[in-house]
Amino acid sequence: MLKSFDIYSQNNVLKIIVALNLLLVGTGSLLYTNRLITKLEDREKQYVQLYAKSIAFLVDTSHTNSADLNFVTSEILEANKTIPAIYVNHDGHIAQYRNFVIDKTLPAEQTQKILREKIVEMRKNHEPILVEMGDGQRGLVYYNNSSLLRQLTYFPYALLVILTALGVLAYLAFSSSRRAEQNRVWVGLAKETAHQLGTPMSSLMAWVEYMRSDPDQFDTSITDEIEKDVQRLETITARFSSIGSVPTLKEENLNDVVRQFTDYLSKRISTKVKMSLTSQLPPNEMVRINKLLFEWVIENICKNAVDAMKGTGELRLNITQLPHKGVAIDITDTGKGISKANMQKVFSPGFSTKKRGWGLGLTLAKRIVEEYHSGKLFVKSSEIGKGTTFRIVLNAD
Repeated sequence: MLKSFDIYSQNNVLKIIVALNLLLVGTGSLLYTNRLITKLEDREKQYVQLYAKSIAFLVDTSHTNSADLNFVTSEILEANKTIPAIYVNHDGHIAQYRNFVIDKTLPAEQTQKILREKIVEMRKNHEPILVEMGDGQRGLVYYNNSSLLRQLTYFPYALLVILTALGVLAYLAFSSSRRAEQNRVWVGLAKETAHQLGTPMSSLMAWVEYMRSDPDQFDTSITDEIEKDVQRLETITARFSSIGSVPTLKEENLNDVVRQFTDYLSKRISTKVKMSLTSQLPPNEMVRINKLLFEWVIENICKNAVDAMKGTGELRLNITQLPHKGVAIDITDTGKGISKANMQKVFSPGFSTKKRGWGLGLTLAKRIVEEYHSGKLFVKSSEIGKGTTFRIVLNAD
């Protein structure tokens, strides 16, 4: 016996594996980089301490008699080409600074002011290093991280951002793959359903013709209604056949399209539901729609409304003109209403308050209106125990 292959479960496992790997890479990179930064900080601190000692040797007259020592300490001072540092002597004056970009044409007072501001910033990051110069005199060396160290400090966060972006892309890729697979399944199922309906449809049409040939035995009004139902089945078959294809939009008289459908539906719902249609559009107002799909939208909303009223109440359709050549169709029922928590959920696939329902009607309707007709479908208003109004907005030409 063959086992079924659950591609969706596998995709979920793959998502978890990818997420865990990204998490491990991100955590490992963060720990390693932090360790590297700590070592560099210690190294630069030792370097600055050496720099401070070299100043002490130069200032202390007991060492300046040695030319070799003077040469070595001078080399140490010149070796610092990356770490911003400022030496403040025992009198509190700035005696030396390195690795700052300061305009040399500035007056000495302004240069001192800029350096004092730098010292304030440096104290926030590092404690100054004490310079013992003998005879009880002490100086201070203020320093900051080098540009390399600053770059390394921000590196792990940049890495985490990149990894997060990769994770999002991976998730979207898996989700897109899943949706594409679902769409292929639904399109194939829809087209196969349309194909299977073809044979009984032909047979039903033949029976209608047979009934028309003997009007004495078969009441003409009944035959007419049966023919309407057969034509309705043909419409449904055409809808299923068109799934997966880009629909063709044509200029249609919106008043006529909605009226024809409501006339058909009014005879096939509970007699306890009072159905009405009003329109403020001009009689010849044309809108670019796909008639088959747009009727499907009206049908899904109306049937949901009838279910919400449990077969008793009022169902009102009102077509109005909006500014900027817009057209609105309001479908109002006197049903149980929709809670605020479910306002957005009603358009989600699989959401249904009925015991027997797939929860696809309103999802499909929203997709037809917004993706195929560039319009909008939303819950205009709803009140628990009083009813709901759905609004369809289209752009009229």
